[in-house]
Amino acid sequence: MMHDIYHIILGPMVWAAFILFIGGSLYRLVAMWRLSERKDPGVLVYMNFYYAMRSILHWIIPFSNRSMQKHPVITAVAFVFHICVIVTPLFLFAHIILVKESWDISWWFMPDKIADAMTLIVILSCVFFLFRRLIRPEVRYLTTASDYFLLAFVAVPFVSGFWAYHQWPGYNLAMIFHILSGELLLAVIPFSRLGHMLFFPFTRGYMGSEFGAVKRAKDW
Repeated sequence: MMHDIYHIILGPMVWAAFILFIGGSLYRLVAMWRLSERKDPGVLVYMNFYYAMRSILHWIIPFSNRSMQKHPVITAVAFVFHICVIVTPLFLFAHIILVKESWDISWWFMPDKIADAMTLIVILSCVFFLFRRLIRPEVRYLTTASDYFLLAFVAVPFVSGFWAYHQWPGYNLAMIFHILSGELLLAVIPFSRLGHMLFFPFTRGYMGSEFGAVKRAKDW
């Protein structure tokens, strides 16, 4: 029974998750481009590589603008969270082994102790974001039910993966939750607010181009 479950979630469901992620991402990017062209036909005229890259690089450097400097705690947590949530699954030894077995491709992996620490950082960051949404009135006012679901979508793969790795009681079930939640997270990225990871270079590049090339001002 357990073997059949693993066969399904490590076979067709993996392909379904990747198809939804890649196909959905392409669809959303094309839809965004068409919408911007319809609402602002001159969007291509504004785009300037220099000012776009200047803006993108500036906004991915911690504490590089006034907003980040005014909110040092959330800035620090957000930057560390984003680094860990992207780097950990990409350079986790167990994940790379699965890719190696499936497609005979491998790359550098991080030591398990570092991956363990980065996993804990993601989990604690999710707890921080949750309490921030519950406690801060201005954040709670803007929070909807979908925000809590998305936070859970991010947290569950890391919690279940941490549980399974340490082989705590019920780790077989935790592993199933880990795989399923990871596939679900990958599939919902293009269709949720998590899609900002796709749109950030384009929206920030456009704003940087408009402010730099047209208004001759900084966008930070």
